[in-house]
Amino acid sequence: MFETLEIAIDNGTATVWMNRPEVHNAFNAQVIADLHAACTALDADEAVRVVVLAGRGKSFSAGADLNWMKQAGEAGEDENRADARRMALMLRALAELSKPTIARVHGAALGGGMGLAAACDICIASQQAVFATSEVLFGIIPSAISPYVLRAIGERQAGRYFLTAERLGAERAVQLGLAHEAVPADELDNVIAAIIQALKRGGPRAQTAAKALIRGVGTRAVPEAVVDDTARRIAALRVTPEAKEGLGAFLAKRPAAWNVG
Repeated sequence: MFETLEIAIDNGTATVWMNRPEVHNAFNAQVIADLHAACTALDADEAVRVVVLAGRGKSFSAGADLNWMKQAGEAGEDENRADARRMALMLRALAELSKPTIARVHGAALGGGMGLAAACDICIASQQAVFATSEVLFGIIPSAISPYVLRAIGERQAGRYFLTAERLGAERAVQLGLAHEAVPADELDNVIAAIIQALKRGGPRAQTAAKALIRGVGTRAVPEAVVDDTARRIAALRVTPEAKEGLGAFLAKRPAAWNVG
């Protein structure tokens, strides 16, 4: 049982529903802890062949809960670093799950939500899905999610979207390599069901080895040093006046001081 998740297991497929629809499945400390624990439990469950990550309500995940982020910004840098490290470790647990993972993206996948989609092996989006690395709007950076987003879209594209925080439609996400397909909303589950059926035709050990192969000869696994470095970078920014201004401005529904556009 998880406070912020619902997990349904049917015929070897575990669907992990993020269940905070009232805040568009935004992250807080509990969501991060629950997702990490769920990844660990499902990884150890030999009856589970495929894991689907999904969101209840209108959004997949709108990223960090900004009220929680604002509170984090009032804490010291060491506390922020520990908090950011927990986020980075959760994403790595999802990315390195031994079973195939599918992100079922409908609605918004912003900030950390885009990171979840990138950390999964396969991302299927509805045509209404919207993605963004929106962190710079709040005076911070997409630090913990960066290894997975860079792996998906490459450094050159990240050089645009990390800096502009532009929103990406589903078709653009497919062009960039972030999503594998963009499908009509009423076809989303049918397309995912077909992919699950294809996945179940493969050998479980072979699929685990295939995932390790990709990490070994492609972009490599995310080492502990990278986890620590991404946590350090975001922790240092969260406590700055710029981050406090960015988060405060968003919560107050006013432009940030630097926004002169």
